Amino acid sequence: MTIAAEALPLRAVALILAPILALLAGWPPTGVAAQAAERPLLAEGRQTVYQRVLTRPGALLHPAPDAAPDRQYPAFQPLYIWETRPGWYHAGPSLSAGPEGWVPADEVVPWKQNIVGAFTVAAGRERALLFADEARLRALMEHEALRDMQAQMLDEVDAGAVPEDRGIVAAEPEEYVDIVERLYLMPILDFVQDLHPLNYEENLLMKVASVPLEAEAKPSWSTPGKFDVGIVFVLDTTRSMEPYVSRTRAAVERIVDDMAGSEAGRQIHFGVVAFRDNERAAPGLEYRTRTLLPLQQRDSQTEVVATIRAATRVADANSPGFNEDSLAGVEDAVDLTDWDNAGGDPFDARIVILVTDAGPKDARDPNARSAIGAAELQRDAQDKGVAIMTLHLQTPAGGEAQHAYAAAQYRTLSRFHDGNFYFGIENGSEQAFETTVTNLVTGLSDMIREARNEARLLTPEEAGADLVDLGRAMQLAYLGRLKGTQAPDVIEGWVSEKAVENPAKLAIEPRLLVTRNELATMADLLTNLLELGEQSRSAEDAASFFTQVRDVVSRMAQNPDRLVNTRAETLGGALEFLEDLPYESQIMLTTEARWAQSAMNRRAILDGMRQKLVQYRKWLHDPDIWTALHDDAPDGEHVFAMPFDVLP
Repeated sequence: MTIAAEALPLRAVALILAPILALLAGWPPTGVAAQAAERPLLAEGRQTVYQRVLTRPGALLHPAPDAAPDRQYPAFQPLYIWETRPGWYHAGPSLSAGPEGWVPADEVVPWKQNIVGAFTVAAGRERALLFADEARLRALMEHEALRDMQAQMLDEVDAGAVPEDRGIVAAEPEEYVDIVERLYLMPILDFVQDLHPLNYEENLLMKVASVPLEAEAKPSWSTPGKFDVGIVFVLDTTRSMEPYVSRTRAAVERIVDDMAGSEAGRQIHFGVVAFRDNERAAPGLEYRTRTLLPLQQRDSQTEVVATIRAATRVADANSPGFNEDSLAGVEDAVDLTDWDNAGGDPFDARIVILVTDAGPKDARDPNARSAIGAAELQRDAQDKGVAIMTLHLQTPAGGEAQHAYAAAQYRTLSRFHDGNFYFGIENGSEQAFETTVTNLVTGLSDMIREARNEARLLTPEEAGADLVDLGRAMQLAYLGRLKGTQAPDVIEGWVSEKAVENPAKLAIEPRLLVTRNELATMADLLTNLLELGEQSRSAEDAASFFTQVRDVVSRMAQNPDRLVNTRAETLGGALEFLEDLPYESQIMLTTEARWAQSAMNRRAILDGMRQKLVQYRKWLHDPDIWTALHDDAPDGEHVFAMPFDVLP
């Protein structure tokens, strides 16, 4: 981890913090006299969003104003405000437990929205720099010799010799910090929506603060030099796929033979999941999905080759329709694979390779297993550190329109951060397919060679920029786990959402820090909206739909754990904590007039809700993603950093 502030003299740090402290000293939460003790003060103009602050380092809790302090809060502990007095706030971390004491106003930071930032993998871009003020960040972004100046600044940070007039507060760690695996608080205190000066696309300039949630690093997952790659093939084993499964086996067998006996060969491992379609609709299919070989660390890969060879026994029956339930196969590969290797030596690079000649079932298809969509499945995989790659055989049987649909879905599914791993095989060429499989698996095995400082088999040009960046991303994540890398510690500064030198790359991803109760509220609201929406088929039904929605919201408001705004004017307006985010929510934009416009528009809105609802339910039941921000926090107040692109 490189933190420029550690290398600066204390006088420089004091100069950086002085304007921030001055700002905070004059800030009161908007509000009024104390409300009833059972609920905190409301934010201005809100019915269900409460005033919150974050504690500064060294903030003290007092039993009463001017009394001796009881204890010290950790840095950036979120607190609700129940009452204000000149220079003091009656506060506490738990919405349900009420206030626990008083904190001085100059020892907290205002937090208007529960937005946090998460570093992306710094592959294909330079590390982000945090500046003391917005003006210095803009000065770098608009510098005529931007890349040279950026390189010079990073060199100064690494050397611990940052001139004070640079205004650099910190630099992003060299290794990747996974916010899902290791929650850190990097609250976004303020933001400015702007245009990136290099391409004039929308960009956020954000004032962030950062402190790791845990004081001590977790034990490393892997041993030094032991970089394991786990690859799970998801094979379409319907009738038309027989020659391609054989080609897959041939490519894997050749690579396994070439690596046999080498140390690198002992660090690449395979699993196999097969999929077909709804076996209830076509019993001759035998199964919808089946794990033919679980991913495990094996000394010999002969079992893998034999399993793929056995998979050439494709289905005898025809599937219901041309498209297959490929998303069910991918979902099983992502969710059911033991990527952590039973707590032993987890897989450091995690890859799912989908091989199919059909498109995925749409969530509305009655033969689809799940309502989850390609976008939601991609996000779930990415948050688990799993990259999905798709080899799509565009055989003549599909036709141009079907190929276009499948390609669009699989491109969405095959994103990993800023890279895309969709490979369309024109005309279903068997030779082109085998060449693609061979290059892909060879490129993945090159990750191991690079980690071992051995020569790559493929040049960067042969592998392609996205695959090279993926290898670097997986290695940065591995090194971050190995070293227990944390986000910059107790730092405040301005940073660009997109890389300053390459706006095609995201540097900081904004996320919403939601509680379990808030996510449950979203899920409950979507469940009710879907039920009502499915009944809203005629124009008359559409006209009464919003009246029914208001009735549902009113009933939800009777549950103290479901904070909803009963005065909402949009479909999602009941979820006030989603308002004013730098994100355009579909249901927040749906007014009564827009809902009544057309049946097709209503169907698109409902389909989007259904896919997100499936993902929300998965998160609600996944104990690994939830973190308590304070001791004895009830389950409903545990938090999760939720990506903006899956908000309702």
